[in-house]
Amino acid sequence: MEKRTLTAGQARAFAKHLRREERAEATVEKYVRDTEAFMAWQSHKGVTKESVLAWRERLLETGLSPVTVNAKLSALNSLLQFLGWEDCRVKFLKIQRRAFRESSKELSREEFGRLLETARNQGRERLELLLETICATGIRVSEIRHITVETAGRGMAEVRMKGKIRVILLPPKLCRKLLKYAKKQKTATGEIFLTSSGKGLSRKQIWREMKSLCEKARVEPSKVFPHNLRHLFATLFYRACRDIVKLADVLGHSSIETTRIYLLSTGAEHARWLGSLGVVR
Repeated sequence: MEKRTLTAGQARAFAKHLRREERAEATVEKYVRDTEAFMAWQSHKGVTKESVLAWRERLLETGLSPVTVNAKLSALNSLLQFLGWEDCRVKFLKIQRRAFRESSKELSREEFGRLLETARNQGRERLELLLETICATGIRVSEIRHITVETAGRGMAEVRMKGKIRVILLPPKLCRKLLKYAKKQKTATGEIFLTSSGKGLSRKQIWREMKSLCEKARVEPSKVFPHNLRHLFATLFYRACRDIVKLADVLGHSSIETTRIYLLSTGAEHARWLGSLGVVR
């Protein structure tokens, strides 16, 4: 059988394929990053099912969670399918559904407040407003570009992704703050969150700026990343309305099972519920 070797050209073709499939740019970047990691690991060895299985084991040995390993396998399996190398694809790790989230990753409302206060004390108005915007709307970090002077004026933003259109409502108080900030920055139209050179903020920059608040805010870095603000929004929204279907619509989820993951309690909270049963005396 002919030796199968992955090349940079194949990776580029795969990225083009994903874009034609209308995958989100963040997804394309992640899939390419994960497949390139496999290419670097296996070097110029031939791609076989055995080599993919070995990579799966290697990922586990490095301490990555099964969820993260499966996400990387998803990217690689998609590439193998694109290349027609179906016989090299491997199964995902089986993961038992969890009843709670790890406390080390659960960002509380109080911790979020400390992050805001730290940003404010450091005079980082853009970062403070960005944190408030994500947590007040549940918007994905890749959708921040839809927060514009126009959408703040209307009180809503339309997000088009994968052939679907989702309307994100912006709270009136947030709109006033966004428009005030835009006026201060002399931004008359278009995106509100911009770099000093007038470009939109990248995912990496947002991530880096958020992490820089951790030490002063006394919040564990493992809890501070853009998607966790979306989780906090989901928790607060559900506590207010107790309607998981409505929450799924707001978050843009096509499956309520995905939304359910956002509402998992922490292990400590779960333990308190067990203790309240009064079985152990």
